Amino acid sequence: MKNRSNFPENHGRKHVLLVGLAVMSIAAPILFLLGCQTAPVTERKQLLIMSESEENQMGLTAYEQVLKEEPVTKNAEAVAMVQRVGQRIAAIANRPDFEWEFNVIESETQNAFCLPGGKVAVYTGILPVCQNEAGLAVVMSHEIGHAIARHGGERMTHQAIQNKAKEGLAYLMRNKEETTQQIVLTAYGVGSEYGAILPYSRKHELEADHIGIMLMAKAGYDPSEAPVFWERFSSQKGSAGPVEFLSTHPSDAHRAGALRELLPEAMSLYQAAPEQLGIGAAVGPATTAAAGN
Repeated sequence: MKNRSNFPENHGRKHVLLVGLAVMSIAAPILFLLGCQTAPVTERKQLLIMSESEENQMGLTAYEQVLKEEPVTKNAEAVAMVQRVGQRIAAIANRPDFEWEFNVIESETQNAFCLPGGKVAVYTGILPVCQNEAGLAVVMSHEIGHAIARHGGERMTHQAIQNKAKEGLAYLMRNKEETTQQIVLTAYGVGSEYGAILPYSRKHELEADHIGIMLMAKAGYDPSEAPVFWERFSSQKGSAGPVEFLSTHPSDAHRAGALRELLPEAMSLYQAAPEQLGIGAAVGPATTAAAGN
């Protein structure tokens, strides 16, 4: 009777031990990696389990696929401006190992991206919002900031940790009904979209803004254009965008305010740049005109 009465307690301790071991198996490599990598400019500690060469190869493969599926513009003026701005930023990004490449995709999409290894694409739809080279530098330096800070690899690390935790919890709950398993997984924030992944992404976006404004300043573009760009983007977008809490991107007002706080430091870098280009050339009708494919 004594052994029987102690069974639930022992059983519970066994589960606690299993959970503890599972947590330790996940936490140990994390603690080892913590501090091994830091983001440029902000010097934030990072968790990264994938090698940079692997990330770069994945970036190249993805970039080649995008360029096969998306129409690359034939607007020579747009291409020249994007390459000119991109090369100036790449020259001070301190990544000579990156094989930089800049392309312009003919699309009304207001976006741009930079994949690992320095593979950059700008959509023509964002050019009118940029208005000038400095506005374009805001966009491109932000995207380049993501790449040199290895945000993609960091997100993959985060997802891998989540998947591992989900497997562990699913194993412990394997004898429960499916609905119960889902409730427990959600309660622990495993794969919880709004509770874990999106706020993490917003942190990356603000960090890319921080890195980007310093890059554009060093490249000789007036950094005061950075908050102005986001205010301009917000005014032309109106209220169509999602609220900040449910978005992977911070609100335009939030990021404009954060960039204004960084302006004194960025302006000192701009004044020290070998050449001050101001806002550069304007994005005129010839730059934004569709040139066919």
